[in-house]
Amino acid sequence: MEDCEQRQLKTSKEIEVRFSEVDSMNIAWHGSYALYFEDAREAFGKTFGLSYRNYFANGYFAPLVDLHFNYKQPLFHGQQARVDITYRNVPAAKVIFDYEIRLLTDNSLITTGTSTQVFLDEKYNLVWTNPPFYEEWKKKYHLL
Repeated sequence: MEDCEQRQLKTSKEIEVRFSEVDSMNIAWHGSYALYFEDAREAFGKTFGLSYRNYFANGYFAPLVDLHFNYKQPLFHGQQARVDITYRNVPAAKVIFDYEIRLLTDNSLITTGTSTQVFLDEKYNLVWTNPPFYEEWKKKYHLL
């Protein structure tokens, strides 16, 4: 079996840059990247069962507390790209994802980034240990 540190869960979401997502220079507005990453997190949730609905159903919230982008080159209106999302397995009570956005035409790297979510209980208190449902999810994918 793979070592827990080496096992990777990843998926992708294809996007097309819409007119409403670009600025006056016809370049994808920086705020649009947060939406692209969100779309990738939703795709990951559908693929691996770690979704916002799953958090809520188990009595937790998972707000973003950290979001980083590293822009390599611009995306323009009408371009098609792929957002690759990879789960980063850590022992702490948080969910960390790494992202790459690549053009579909030539696979060139557009943007990299990371996001970190923490767990809150239903009273919005920070949860310091992994919730039971999250521990079970990690066991299912051999991440413990």
